[in-house]
Amino acid sequence: MVVNTWEAVYFDHDLDRLRALADAAADIGAERFVLDDGWFGGRRDDRRALGDWYVSEEVWPDGLGPLIDHVTGLGMEFGLWVEPEMVNEDSGLARAHPDWIMSTGGRLPGPARHQQVLDLTRPEAFDHILGRLDALLNEYPIAYLKWDHNRDLVEAGRPPTGRAGTHAQTLATYRLMDELRRRHPALEIEACSSGGGRVDLGVLERTDRVWASDCIDALERQEIQRWTNALIPLELMGSHVGSELCHTTDRRHPLDFRAGTALFGHFGVEWDLTAASPAERERLAEWVTLYKETRGLLHTGTTVHADHPDPALRLHGVVARDGSRALYALVAVASSEQYPPGPVRLPGLEPDARYRVRPQPPGDVPDGNADRWGRPLPWWTPEGVVLTGRTLERVGVRAPVLFPERLVLLRADRLDRGED
Repeated sequence: MVVNTWEAVYFDHDLDRLRALADAAADIGAERFVLDDGWFGGRRDDRRALGDWYVSEEVWPDGLGPLIDHVTGLGMEFGLWVEPEMVNEDSGLARAHPDWIMSTGGRLPGPARHQQVLDLTRPEAFDHILGRLDALLNEYPIAYLKWDHNRDLVEAGRPPTGRAGTHAQTLATYRLMDELRRRHPALEIEACSSGGGRVDLGVLERTDRVWASDCIDALERQEIQRWTNALIPLELMGSHVGSELCHTTDRRHPLDFRAGTALFGHFGVEWDLTAASPAERERLAEWVTLYKETRGLLHTGTTVHADHPDPALRLHGVVARDGSRALYALVAVASSEQYPPGPVRLPGLEPDARYRVRPQPPGDVPDGNADRWGRPLPWWTPEGVVLTGRTLERVGVRAPVLFPERLVLLRADRLDRGED
């Protein structure tokens, strides 16, 4: 379970502030703390210093050691953001070696996000980046690299001839990852490419997690994760709980919707927890606990989706390989035209087995039901209802009324013969 600093602090790196964030991360049960962009060279914004992979003496006069010692002292691993294949034109590396930038002729490609592509097919460029990353991994106990790639390879030529270089660049990147993993066998790598722009078989073979999208708006993520999970398992798909106000969409969502969405993935948090209220942090800790309790199921089971006649409602879940249990999310992605909602089917269970189906805390509060919209469901209790897998898949259970952009969790546990 990861806490990433990006949407918490952006480029504003301050030791005391990050120590406080690490304290809050440990309090909710985080297992890994990842320092994102802004730790190196003159990197105070995204216009400069890519390629200068030296710890900033301005921001970190004593190096990263004081922060890492604090993080590991709290029982968490430390991770670091890098973007090894890229370079800003405003960087020491680009000024020293302008010929290391990929181009097709006598001019540079148009910049994207103020950056260019570093030609890793050049042995001297490859060796330089490998040397800098290796030095960081030798100096500090870094367990995890978030490996970013924030622009497309446009006019990706190899100076001085301008010959096409995309394929060779890709293979060079793979060699760089392979060599770092050979030198540091315990290192884990997350692949990020403007979000999910580079989830290919070569990357998946070399990385432990991929970042599905730079947008962590929970409503957007319902769709993003649905289709990303059609290709890769949940344990590879990074999914974070952001702040109430999403910085990419300016949309607000309640905590349970954000956390319940992130639950079905490689769960993490990207939120300034020091600004969260005590009640929010306590509630988030409940979701972290649920993730830890259920990731053995979520990361090994079979993902299922139910067809539903109401386009406002979605149901997805994970069923254990042996059919013993399942966890489902019922999600209202829009306002429903039906009231009350009809039954929702729970697929994937053993047809002849009996299951106890009940709401799963902390996702057991159907916001929009009860006091506002009539009586609560008779089966919506800690005891739930017992039905066969065949009945649950063909008929289902009555869904609670939900406001749009809300969700609830359902769990199904197989009963032994004779058990009520």
